Amino acid sequence: MSFSIKDKVALITGANRGIGRSIVESFLKHGARKVYAGVRDINTTNDLKATYGDRFVGLHLDLAKPETITDLAKAAPDVQVVVNNAGVLAMASALSDNAEQALRYELEINTFGLLRIARAFTPILENNGPGAFVQLNSVASIKNFKDLTTYSASKAATYSITQGLKEELAEKGISVLSVHPGPIATDMAITGGMMDIAEPSSIVAEGIVSHLNEGKFHLFPDTMAKEFETAYASFAENIIEAVG
Repeated sequence: MSFSIKDKVALITGANRGIGRSIVESFLKHGARKVYAGVRDINTTNDLKATYGDRFVGLHLDLAKPETITDLAKAAPDVQVVVNNAGVLAMASALSDNAEQALRYELEINTFGLLRIARAFTPILENNGPGAFVQLNSVASIKNFKDLTTYSASKAATYSITQGLKEELAEKGISVLSVHPGPIATDMAITGGMMDIAEPSSIVAEGIVSHLNEGKFHLFPDTMAKEFETAYASFAENIIEAVG
């Protein structure tokens, strides 16, 4: 289903920096009527508020605290598109001493956070429809990277959930987009030691706008991601995106 950002009301989680901030700016540039930013510290969005005025609203959100998601849904009842961008990375291989701790942390935020956001906002998107739901996954949701093993596992889980949402939300007139970036110039790329090959976050944001317009399910926005897309295309088309 095609979905245009123009004149829509959006919610973006983790929107104070990196990819989330770029999505805020791209959506507003492409004519979004209003953007809510769900962040842990609203003060980190003061400059965005100063730039965009009433078109930008910062709201408190902590994906580890379900009550803040409930409060967020109450504060943003007019949302038409949700971008669940917020996520965490804890460096751990399968045999790292901190592997269990890292995986619990990443599952809590990345995976259970997605479930909580989807459950809270699906009724709102359906009520304000046609709607759209965008999930920031990763190339790591498709291939494990040794030093990012627990992160890859959490993102594989979010990708699987995103596929389920695609089928379930289609019945409610809600489009779903699964976004799979490679290394992007963010704090997470610094943590992962990938800044030397990282690309600008704007290519993810602009890709989201264009792929929603085109009604696509997968977005592989950057150079590394496009290599994945080429290798993955047949499976994605014939298995993941197949109807029936």
